[in-house]
Amino acid sequence: MDRTIEPPASAPGVSPALRRLVGVIMLGALAVQLDATMTNVAVHTLLREFDATLSTVQWVGTGYLLAMTAMIPLTGWAADRFGTRTLWTLSLAGFLLGSLLSGLAWSAGSLIAFRVVQGAGGGMLVPLAQTILARAAGPDRLGRVMAAIGVPAMLGPVLGPVLGGLIVDDLGWRWIFFVNLPVGLAGLLLARRVVPDDRPATNAPLDLTGLVLLPPGCAAVVYGLAEAGRHGRFDAPAVLVAVGLGGALLAGFAGHALRTRRESLIDLRLLADRTFAACAAVVFLSGVALFGAIILLPLYQQQVRGASALAAGLLLAPQGVGMAIGLVAAGRLTDRIGPRPIVLVGLVVAAAGTLTYTQVAADTAQPLLAAALLVTGAGMGATVVPVLASPYRGLPPAAIPRATSAIRIFQQLGGAFGGAVLAVVLQRQLAGRADAAGRAAAFGATFWWVLGFTLLAVLPALLLPATRAPRPGGGPA
Repeated sequence: MDRTIEPPASAPGVSPALRRLVGVIMLGALAVQLDATMTNVAVHTLLREFDATLSTVQWVGTGYLLAMTAMIPLTGWAADRFGTRTLWTLSLAGFLLGSLLSGLAWSAGSLIAFRVVQGAGGGMLVPLAQTILARAAGPDRLGRVMAAIGVPAMLGPVLGPVLGGLIVDDLGWRWIFFVNLPVGLAGLLLARRVVPDDRPATNAPLDLTGLVLLPPGCAAVVYGLAEAGRHGRFDAPAVLVAVGLGGALLAGFAGHALRTRRESLIDLRLLADRTFAACAAVVFLSGVALFGAIILLPLYQQQVRGASALAAGLLLAPQGVGMAIGLVAAGRLTDRIGPRPIVLVGLVVAAAGTLTYTQVAADTAQPLLAAALLVTGAGMGATVVPVLASPYRGLPPAAIPRATSAIRIFQQLGGAFGGAVLAVVLQRQLAGRADAAGRAAAFGATFWWVLGFTLLAVLPALLLPATRAPRPGGGPA
């Protein structure tokens, strides 16, 4: 039975049915985002538990990340081929299976393998969440619904280390994975009742050439950027090989996608649309700014102020509060006005908060740092909603799954690029600075890069529409 939750055009409010759908979808999406970062705090525990080397244990996180990245490009085709509810159920079940097996792992090798299973299942959940909600929301409620789906994407990296630290300290590392089971099982049961049972939209065959080029290309680039952050340099052999190979595969896919007459994994022709291209660029560049605080601030608190890992994670709480404020405000505004003014204000606000951190010292007052982090979070929260909502305006429902996959790829690559650049810059700034004042200055210098990327995102934001797009039948959207 095909369920519809979209109310008539005369009733643009968020219906109870849509609220239930948002809640169910967020269960799966938040679990995936949290799990991507919770294991970071368990590295030392896993080293002791499995008597393994650091290079081996790091693959617990890297394997999960690469599996997620490789699955994203397949989401659009699979959603069209099998239907979003069926694919959501299968993906969430795969994530839960990987979570269960990871919690039962008996060695570092088995844990890495099970994390790949978990990442393969979870990789499709976030783009599927955006697809399902974009279709259900319709043009009049896209902003408010995208604000909801922005919560897992933005708060996961903030809350993950904190929850991970609490779980490892109180329950043990296996519960990082076991905690997903009740949440995921509830999501599976509710999905059968709440997620619309759409029919497969096409019988088009899988783009095999794209499959050979795009997922491995994305995974290779993400791996290379992760290695750059780990080595503190972009000219390490592992980085050059991985990024070079990944870049060649992505270039090959671009040529294939623009030449083929069949439907490719990702429709690159969407980038010919100015709004879509501008949103993709803002998503990529804002990923650098978002990961600036997430990566740099805990390290600053630990290496300069002597805070514990858990305390450093808790000190990121103002960013989460700010993001929540920005998401709610921008969600309402995006449904009323065009995306350009919201994004520009969000970027300027985020830049103002970041500017404080360029002046950070070893004894900067914590209330000032918290206030600056609150402002930065509010700015980033306000930015993400319109850039997630705007690409869908004017798109037919059939084009939404592949458009979502494309935007999600830009998000993933932007985050990986930001993490790599900032890790390399920080490591070079820290060289020869052993005292607290010198290390604080190194962090301040690195934050200038975060500020630069935030302001750079203003350029594509200027290409976004200043007013709301018209409805297909005429009149304001």
